[in-house]
Amino acid sequence: MALCGTTASNAAKMMAAYNGGTAAVAAHHPHHHHQLPHLPPPAHHHHHHQHSHHLQQQLDIEPDRPIGYGAFGVVWSVTDPRDGKRVALKKMPNVFQNLVSCKRVFRELKMLCFFKHDNVLSALDILQPPHIDYFEEIYVVTELMQSDLHKIIVSPQPLSSDHVKVFLYQILRGLKYLHSAGILHRDIKPGNLLVNSNCVLKICDFGLARVEELDESRHMTQEVVTQYYRAPEILMGSRHYSNAIDIWSVGCIFAELLGRRILFQAQSPIQQLDLITDLLGTPSLEAMRTACEGARAHILRGPHKQPSLPVLYTLSSQATHEAVHLLCRMLVFDPSKRISAKDAMAHPYLDEGRLRYHTCMCKCCYTTSSGRVYTSDFEPVTNPKFDDGFEKNLTSVRQVKEIIHQFILEQQKGNRVPLCINPQSAAFKSFISSTVAQPSEMPPSPLVWE
Repeated sequence: MALCGTTASNAAKMMAAYNGGTAAVAAHHPHHHHQLPHLPPPAHHHHHHQHSHHLQQQLDIEPDRPIGYGAFGVVWSVTDPRDGKRVALKKMPNVFQNLVSCKRVFRELKMLCFFKHDNVLSALDILQPPHIDYFEEIYVVTELMQSDLHKIIVSPQPLSSDHVKVFLYQILRGLKYLHSAGILHRDIKPGNLLVNSNCVLKICDFGLARVEELDESRHMTQEVVTQYYRAPEILMGSRHYSNAIDIWSVGCIFAELLGRRILFQAQSPIQQLDLITDLLGTPSLEAMRTACEGARAHILRGPHKQPSLPVLYTLSSQATHEAVHLLCRMLVFDPSKRISAKDAMAHPYLDEGRLRYHTCMCKCCYTTSSGRVYTSDFEPVTNPKFDDGFEKNLTSVRQVKEIIHQFILEQQKGNRVPLCINPQSAAFKSFISSTVAQPSEMPPSPLVWE
């Protein structure tokens, strides 16, 4: 995994741009980067001009190999015949089984087309749908990423403190954007953080994502977040939660990057809660105000625990004072006191991650013959927010099917040739028959407290 070096000149100029928030700043750019041990310099980015094709009405895309199976889809790597680039193709199967499934898929599809951020995976294209009578599956083209954070964490690949900082910076940068759009991801885990060979990271898998419910009287589903990364308010049966659940998950991942092992690896949701209180201590009644009665009783029945947060320093030699300070701001029992993505990004621990990302990894800054030109906004947000008002008017499977069909056709009104799959190819037959996740990989069921 390549990480580039940074220079004192770039650091000074970039921090001036960051702190001032003013126009782009040019910095002296040396011919040779200072390289960190064992980390090659970054690949150079070239701008590709897209050429529109007018000769063909559509082109066949050829599936290559499966690269991932999720709860709500199968992902293959494919070659885009228009430019020869390798991309990822996600199949969303069984879309129209029932109204709930239809709404979830349409929401995810609209989100993928809405996102415009370098640390959030978005739709590059959607394959040409068949006639509506034969329309059962949706195929979405996204950028192809080589790995994910789970594979990296469990690999023997050494992770320097620079790796940890630049990964955490990008996770929070993407999350700040999602939260600014009013979206809760609800399944942040290492496997949903895709990474390419230059260490650029993108948040993916929005099958469980939804718009934040600001009305606290409206109940939200608890079938969210893989157990190890599940926030205490969800474990305790809270019927209303905020985007702070995603920050808890990031805290767990931050600790996992430092220690190369899962922070709270429990066998059951109740044991998960017990491991959390072992670290954070017994929460106050105020911190448990949204918990259900059974969960509160479970905590109060047990022994009173003192916090043991200094144990976080033993995660690794990279668990410095700054690292643990930020981690402790994320792993707060009371969600209203947990740090936000925006505030976490202002923490000094992430200064080096920001510098490295914007010196040679991002697409928002660029290098000229006279130096590096930095963007005026290092961590952009979105305006307006993602609007899920369309869901209120969805009342039948047939209606949603027609709306999605029309939505896909409207997305394709560009100057690029529409893509479709050749149903005669052997690879396609394998792809079309590939199933979604096994039961063990399905989203977790909520804990029902007595």
